[in-house]
Amino acid sequence: MTPAAEQYPDSDKLSPNARRMLELREEVLAEWAERVRQTVKEAGQLPQPILIDTFPALYDAIAEAITPGHPRKGDDESNTVSTEHGGERARLTNYNMHSVISEYQILKGAIFDVLKANGVQLTDREAQLISIYIDDSIRESVKAFALAQMVLREKFYAALTHDLRNPLSNAYMAAQFIERSSDLPKIKELAGLITANLKRMDGMIQDLLDSAKFQNGERLRLRLEEFDMQRVAEEVCLQLAAMHGPRFELLPQSVTGWWDRESIKRAMENLVGNALKYGAADTPIRMSIELAQGRVIVAVHNEGEPIPKEQIESIFQIFQRAAAAREGDKEGWGIGLQYVRSVAESHGGSVAVDSAAPRGTTFIIDIPVDARPYQDAPTL
Repeated sequence: MTPAAEQYPDSDKLSPNARRMLELREEVLAEWAERVRQTVKEAGQLPQPILIDTFPALYDAIAEAITPGHPRKGDDESNTVSTEHGGERARLTNYNMHSVISEYQILKGAIFDVLKANGVQLTDREAQLISIYIDDSIRESVKAFALAQMVLREKFYAALTHDLRNPLSNAYMAAQFIERSSDLPKIKELAGLITANLKRMDGMIQDLLDSAKFQNGERLRLRLEEFDMQRVAEEVCLQLAAMHGPRFELLPQSVTGWWDRESIKRAMENLVGNALKYGAADTPIRMSIELAQGRVIVAVHNEGEPIPKEQIESIFQIFQRAAAAREGDKEGWGIGLQYVRSVAESHGGSVAVDSAAPRGTTFIIDIPVDARPYQDAPTL
């Protein structure tokens, strides 16, 4: 890899130690990444591009800042690298403010340790400038992180109000009709409508509570029991067929194992509901169950536009939805797939997605047949 100093257009204007810093950039960032993964639990499984984020640009700015007479200063308001970093940490990770602060502090230690190990002797002033720049970056990053979280909360409250309003309105109108009606069959029908809408609201709120717990590092509380996965899939398909017509095809295989029945059913409902929302209209939605090597594989497939590759990971993050969902004004909080992941991981398994234009989109829950040995295993 070409040293950063050779790629830097004005490297001849930098001090010797600044140039040496640029030459060691990849080593410093590699050391930093390793330490962050070991120390900041939220960083442990982040993809490398997301983890590194804007830190290469930040590192280059620090090298400029230690050069005497360079216009770069620690409080340079024209540089938004740290601001962008804070915003991205809020939008794309499970970080909290402590996590954001920690990774900057770890960067400071990595810089000093790697430079010392490579014989770079910083002056007291250079060491002070590095500390000042990083402290200023912490301040800007934390401010941006807090602002982004506030915006996300406001978006969530708006979505909460919007998505709960429909079933609440339906239940309210049905109750009003009951007050004015003396037709017993009609009253029973309207009562059923009220019950269905209240159940929908309850399910939405329960999904939210469970996803919030999982997002905070808590495991789902599993109530493991022995049952046939095929029976649950049949219930889900029959229930949705009654509401949406005969679009659902089940390729069944009887697989009996130990799982949490309610959470598995809700995970299936989320995947099939997702296929209904985003799949091509009037095309089949297929669910299959397969036993393979002591694991059960539940797959839900739909035809339609694929999920862009760059959006695959984000759709599993809480309150995040693919662009097609946002642009198409689809209802939803962006918690369904995150909940599915939490269910799969809490059972000692995982959820995957395969999406391409020729193949359509398939979501796959892959978990052990007997989840009892794994119910206390760590999750991501």
